[in-house]
Amino acid sequence: MKYNWQYAKWPEFNYSTTGLQQELLLFSEKVGRVDGMLSALSGPTQMETVVDLMVSEALKSSEIEGEMLSRTDVLSSIKNNLGMVSLPKQVVDLRARGMADLMVNVRESYDKPLTKKALLEWHTMLMMGTPRIRSGAWRKHAEPMRVVSGTLGQELVHYEAPPSSQVPGEMKRFIQWFNSTAHGGLEQMGFAPLRSAVVHLYFESIHPFEDGNGRIGRALSEKAISQGVGRPVLVGLSSAIESDRAGYYAALKQAQRSTDISEWVAWFVHMLLKAMEQVEVKVEFTLKKISLLDRMESQLNSRQLKVLRRMLKEGPEGFSGGMTAKKYRVIAKTSKPSATRDLQDLVSKKVLIPTGGGRSTNYQVNI
Repeated sequence: MKYNWQYAKWPEFNYSTTGLQQELLLFSEKVGRVDGMLSALSGPTQMETVVDLMVSEALKSSEIEGEMLSRTDVLSSIKNNLGMVSLPKQVVDLRARGMADLMVNVRESYDKPLTKKALLEWHTMLMMGTPRIRSGAWRKHAEPMRVVSGTLGQELVHYEAPPSSQVPGEMKRFIQWFNSTAHGGLEQMGFAPLRSAVVHLYFESIHPFEDGNGRIGRALSEKAISQGVGRPVLVGLSSAIESDRAGYYAALKQAQRSTDISEWVAWFVHMLLKAMEQVEVKVEFTLKKISLLDRMESQLNSRQLKVLRRMLKEGPEGFSGGMTAKKYRVIAKTSKPSATRDLQDLVSKKVLIPTGGGRSTNYQVNI
C-alpha cells in the first residue's frame, strides 16, 4: 500500500471545488454574523465570550487525543495569559497550562508568518507536564511513525508517516508552502476553508512530532482561517471534529492514500461550516442570556436570580435534567414552599418552561 508522501507528485495535492461554492459562501456569512454579534456585546462580556470559546476548544482538542484537562486550570491559564486578572491564578495542571498557552499564542500571532521556531515553541508548550516526550524538536526515532488501532499484537495500521530522517526537509517545505499560500503570498489561496483543509492534511501526513500532532494540526488550521479572514477567528474546529471523531479519522485515512484529496476537502469544508454554526449558537445564546437577565433583574428576587444564573451557566445545551423543585431548594438554600412559589412565578413570567407533571415536573430556561 502506498501513502500520499510516497507518490511522485507529493506534496502537490489535486482537488475539485465543484459543489462547494454554497458552503464556502455560507461559511463567510457565518463568520461575519458571529463578528457582528460579538461587537454588540460590551467589552468585558465580549472578552468573556471569546475566552469561553477558547476554553471549550482547548478542552475538546485535548479530549480528541484522550486527555481530560481541568476546565478551571485552562480558564485560569488563558486569563493569566491575556492579563485579565490583577493577580495571576495558580494553575495545578501543567498540561492545561500548556494547552492554554498554545491557544493564546495561536490567536495573538495569527498574522505572523509560520516559522520552525514557532512550531517548536508550540510543541514545548503543549508537552508541558507530559513525561517521556522529547519536546520542542522534530521526531528522531528510527522506528516507523504509525497511526494504529487495535490491541497489542493485533494492531491495524491506518497510516505510516515519512521516516524521521525526512522530517526536517519535509517541514522546511511545509513552512515555505504555508507562508506562500497565505494572503499576500506568491501562491495565495483564495478561500480560507480550502487552505485550512489542505494545511491540516499536509501537516498530519508529515506527523513531525513524537506526540501532539493532532492538536498542533488543528491549531494550524485555525491560523489559516484567521489569516484568510484577516482577524482572529474562533472556528470551534475541535468541537466539531470531536462530535464526529470516527468520520474524521475515516476521511483522513482515505485522504492519506492519494494526492487527489477532493473528498477530504469537501468533508473538511462541511465540518468547518458545522463548527461555525456551533460557535454562532453559543454567541447568540450569550446575547439572549444578557437580554433576559437585563429584563428580569428588577422583577425577580435574589433566590430566583441565583438559580437563573446557575441554569444559564450551562450554555445552549441547557441545565442537565432540567431544574426541579428539589434542585431549586438546594441551589437557593430555601424551603419547599418558597421554592414552589418561586418556580410558579418564574413560569408565569415566562422565564421558565415546565415539562412533565407532578413530581416529575422539570423546567428549562425560555431563551
